[in-house]
Amino acid sequence: MSYKAGIVLAIDELKDRMGSSMVAIKKHMQANMPSDKKWLNATFLTALKSGVAAGDLIKVKNSYKLSPEFKKKRIEAAKPKKVAPKKKAASKKKTAPKKKAAPKKKVAPKKKATTKKSAPKKKATAKKSAPKKKTSTKKSATKKKTTPKKK
Repeated sequence: MSYKAGIVLAIDELKDRMGSSMVAIKKHMQANMPSDKKWLNATFLTALKSGVAAGDLIKVKNSYKLSPEFKKKRIEAAKPKKVAPKKKAASKKKTAPKKKAAPKKKVAPKKKATTKKSAPKKKATAKKSAPKKKTSTKKSATKKKTTPKKK
């Protein structure tokens, strides 16, 4: 069983509403893993990340759950395909023999309109310079001195 299949199985069996945590998925997989197989944590983590990237898993905070699209794919794959009932062969009616088509006359090929090839446009090698800042010649406004209000 691949790590991705184990993750999907663990999420299904744990049935957490908000998703199963990485630790819970890991414990479930290790408990159901055959004794001769060694646990590879890096492979487990990459399987989780690739599942999220592929859209099969949704990460909610620190938990993972199956995406609705992935659930639909699994349901469709699990359904047995309906076999269309074979139709009885319809009795063939004799048709009149087809007449041979009259040979077509050869038409002189039209000359292609000559198009002028324009020279490839040169790429601008000079970088556009940033607009220069205008130096303002405004005089600094003098502040009026305010007298404190008396109560």
